[in-house]
Amino acid sequence: MDIKQATKLYEEWLSRRMPLIKSDLAWKHQRMSESPFSLLRATCYRWAQLWPEVCPELAAAPWVLGVGDLHVENFGTWRDGEGRLVWGVNDFDEACPIPYTTDLVRLTVSARLAFESKYLSSDADAASEAILTGYKNALDKGEQPLVLAESHRWLRDLAMSDLRDPVQYWDKLTGLPALGKAPPPDVKKALGQALPESGLSFRIVHRRAG
Repeated sequence: MDIKQATKLYEEWLSRRMPLIKSDLAWKHQRMSESPFSLLRATCYRWAQLWPEVCPELAAAPWVLGVGDLHVENFGTWRDGEGRLVWGVNDFDEACPIPYTTDLVRLTVSARLAFESKYLSSDADAASEAILTGYKNALDKGEQPLVLAESHRWLRDLAMSDLRDPVQYWDKLTGLPALGKAPPPDVKKALGQALPESGLSFRIVHRRAG
């Protein structure tokens, strides 16, 4: 099975579980062709197929609850329940029990491809070493989520830089077109319950990301 067949089967499987927007799917396919890194981050289903074949010894490692689709752009910042700025993994759509080596190798491969595709400024070897060192340190020390107000000042300064200007961010979001049709009532209710306060008005828009 090649990548085209795998993608076709995956999208057929996905379409039986949720509505797919053909124009967005075509946009995704175009993005996948832009670089090896873009292809990697868009094809975790293909990674799952090839991983046991290419790395059978690593695939035999002990299983844990992993991210599954880990790559260098699946990290970011958010506000926790206490309003503190936190940094860490921010995409768990494909989380599942997997060999612990899966996330480590996929993240390292993504760093090297991102460097080659000029998405990452860090040296590929340095990034690989940092990933392994960070993982070992977390195991030794029982590392917790990174609360940026309490530590890692350099990372906080980076997260709060002009590149993440909230005015620019919200202008971009508010300029997005409204969703073509109303979402199911239970979905809208769930979104309303996730807001900071009850009764806040909101609109649902069509956004492309990733």
